Amino acid sequence: MEGLDIRYATADDLSAIVALLADDPLGAQRESPHDLAPYQAALDRLSMDPNQHLVVAVREGRVIGTLQLTIIPGLSHQGATRALIEAVRIHADERGSGLGSLLIKWAIDTSQRLSCRMVQLTSDKSRTDAHRFYERLGFNASHEGFKLKL
Repeated sequence: MEGLDIRYATADDLSAIVALLADDPLGAQRESPHDLAPYQAALDRLSMDPNQHLVVAVREGRVIGTLQLTIIPGLSHQGATRALIEAVRIHADERGSGLGSLLIKWAIDTSQRLSCRMVQLTSDKSRTDAHRFYERLGFNASHEGFKLKL
């Protein structure tokens, strides 16, 4: 994609990232774009952890996509390191443009470069379009996910 830059997020990107997170029915219920303080605290924690990779896709100075990649060392699978993709969001004007595929490709390439043997992600059960998207990219819905809010 011409003029596209995928780079690590900075504090200057925070309001645009939160706006992306809030721009869907699920995000609108759980995000608060009017109070960036908790997001700034989270960004500070992410920035100090070398296993966290929060990136933005930027074109002409405008944040149009984001994702978080977490590298998880582990014992299972013979000590394999795996990568977890979270919070993939594409600006509404850019959906269907191929940007999501480019961001996921960036995550997979980065995971391989960091010697991960598996890339995994979760997607809310209601996001059926996202499920088809991930399956087209080669992901297999092999597990049932569980969460416990604390």
